[in-house]
Amino acid sequence: MALYIEGLSKGVANGGMAQFQEMMRQQLESSMHSELEKLLDTSRGAEREVSRKDFEGFKNIFHRFLQVKGPSIEWIKIQRPPEDSIQPYDKIAGRGLPDNVADCLNKLAVVKLNGGLGTSMGCKGPKSLISVRNENTFLDLTVQQIEHLNKTYNTDVPLVLMNSFNTDEDTNKILQKYTHHRVKIHTFNQSRYPRVNKESLLPVSTNLSMTGQSAEGWYPPGHGDIYASFYNSGLLDQLIAQGKEYIFVSNIDNLGATVDLHILHHMVSQPNGKRCEFIMEVTDKTRADVKGGTLIQYEGKLRLLEIAQVPKAHVDEFKSVSKFKIFNTNNLWISLTAIQRLQEQKAMDLEIIVNPKTLDGGQNVVQLETAVGAAIKCFDNALGINVPRSRFLPVKTTSDLLLVMSNLYSLDAGSLTMSPKREFPTTPHVKLGSSFTKVQEYLTRFESIPDMLELDHLTVSGDVTLGKNVSVKGTVIIIANHGDRIDIPAGSMLENKIVSGNLRIMDH
Repeated sequence: MALYIEGLSKGVANGGMAQFQEMMRQQLESSMHSELEKLLDTSRGAEREVSRKDFEGFKNIFHRFLQVKGPSIEWIKIQRPPEDSIQPYDKIAGRGLPDNVADCLNKLAVVKLNGGLGTSMGCKGPKSLISVRNENTFLDLTVQQIEHLNKTYNTDVPLVLMNSFNTDEDTNKILQKYTHHRVKIHTFNQSRYPRVNKESLLPVSTNLSMTGQSAEGWYPPGHGDIYASFYNSGLLDQLIAQGKEYIFVSNIDNLGATVDLHILHHMVSQPNGKRCEFIMEVTDKTRADVKGGTLIQYEGKLRLLEIAQVPKAHVDEFKSVSKFKIFNTNNLWISLTAIQRLQEQKAMDLEIIVNPKTLDGGQNVVQLETAVGAAIKCFDNALGINVPRSRFLPVKTTSDLLLVMSNLYSLDAGSLTMSPKREFPTTPHVKLGSSFTKVQEYLTRFESIPDMLELDHLTVSGDVTLGKNVSVKGTVIIIANHGDRIDIPAGSMLENKIVSGNLRIMDH
């Protein structure tokens, strides 16, 4: 945006530059408002009203986007968070549980971020409907977990799904199958924002339709939209009226994000006398997590620092495991009345993520997004809790899928736990090549999932298939060169081996 204005302002005297830039911003904003009104005029009734609410949020984010002058973080102001602002999980768990666990649970609603599609894994429809374990989908496992809680403690913890326009219809069709489960399920939709032409900074769509060419003119604006869309849906007020006080928010593809009674008890009981409105679960970084957002102290507030906000000169420092030791799991515990207050005061100030995209026709656009964790700075007495790695088990790729389908984990009441037979609590590093990217193809390449209990590292690349009852231990690398095919026979035991073509070499 700065470049855009600079280009237009060549030749303008320095004294009038600020005035000129402000005039340009006002002009761009006015043009955008006019185009949004034209879009609203292409529809009637309920759709128009929903879009009008969405556009109020979009106008706000677009206004702030035009105001931005460089990075929102001054690197020199970054400080380490105070000792007590990130608590070790063991200290929280060490307090034990109250006699009235049910009372705590009855104040809770579980919110799953369900806006994503399974396209990166070659699947159509919502990602939450992909089978991940014993024919159970992400959504099945979530329902089983909450139903187990409700039955065990005789409680009424509801499940809330934040859908996007991409996932809403398919998800709602599936929800009928849970009618007889002991879980009340609510849904609401996150906003629908217009993609913006990178050159003109105007919407690319000419109408509100989601069909034909117009469809790719719209996007769901990141999970930071949860606060506004939850509030606008009326569901937030409804839950507060039912006596709910807190939500536990997490990505639906994070199979480690189960309701933790110790963290819930800590939030409900407020032992330090200060009312904590927001808890972010963080966990220790490994070299695989160098891009994950981290917590910092900034201008007296706990704040989430994402890689997109880091000046280029400091990116290596940000990725350093020694300086920034933790990252955000996106498991969040938040006060409902605090969300209500911040929305009513219009005090939710989230950093804008500018996400450039290229449409199928080659047109360059930008999406203006926000992240749910960025709101931590807006809440009173926010806290980080450094949780075990087991609470962060996302399934983003088929490499992750292989881990959760294997005997590394056992499944009980919808929850996956690391097998006690594994000697190390860490997860093996698995890297499957491009032949395994799509779920359907991945499934045809394994007659059965290998025994991975003693695995440290597995790399598989090229045209490779594995037979039944294969066992992999230590470090195993299987690479089929171009034109080659490698079939690992049923019953094979590969331990510290490199397999390339027809060669099998012991890896020392």
